Amino acid sequence: MSIWSRISQAITAIGDSVSAFLAKITAPRPSPEMSIAFTIGVIALGAKMAKADGVVTGDEIAAFKQVFRVPERELSGVARVFNLAKQDVAGYDAYARQLARLFATRPQVLEDVIDSLFHIAKADGAVHERELAYLESVAEIFGFSKRDFVRIKARHLAPTKDDPYVILGIEAFATDEEVRKHYRKLVRDNHPDKHIAAGVPAEMIEVATERLARINAAYEVVARERGL
Repeated sequence: MSIWSRISQAITAIGDSVSAFLAKITAPRPSPEMSIAFTIGVIALGAKMAKADGVVTGDEIAAFKQVFRVPERELSGVARVFNLAKQDVAGYDAYARQLARLFATRPQVLEDVIDSLFHIAKADGAVHERELAYLESVAEIFGFSKRDFVRIKARHLAPTKDDPYVILGIEAFATDEEVRKHYRKLVRDNHPDKHIAAGVPAEMIEVATERLARINAAYEVVARERGL
């Protein structure tokens, strides 16, 4: 029996609250119930995220179907879970905490959830600020660090020119020590005093001063995010 058939059978047990149904499953064991809990939990998170930017687009719904590959005959049951989750008074954090509890010893499963949600968020051509904030919050509830989230995000979103990591010229998933070491080298190499000592023209010193200011500002953003 497929997971979708089992979910259809579980619809009656779900009742009117998806979060209440998930709360009934307490043991993190490999079983059909766990598979149902995982799938329903991700459907619920997907439903909440689809509303994060205020609009549920056809592209997002299509992407949702791509992630889950729902058979046509099972769509009505999945749609009910999706709609119940949108209407549920429980916030998305309730679903995220339940999944985090169920898969506390299997972080890769939780990372798969974040990847799936990114896929849905990207479906309309852009990940909006509120969607990104939602994804970061879910990742935090799952127990991922800010650096972990940056690493996951890098798989889905190309960095922009004003991205602090692009400005610093270092990978977003670099370790804290690598970031500190790289920053210190940039300061040494780009400090205006070094250019003054070399006797370069005043205009070049101004350029170096501006560049160092951008480097410092970028590092402040990264340091604040990482708690350095």
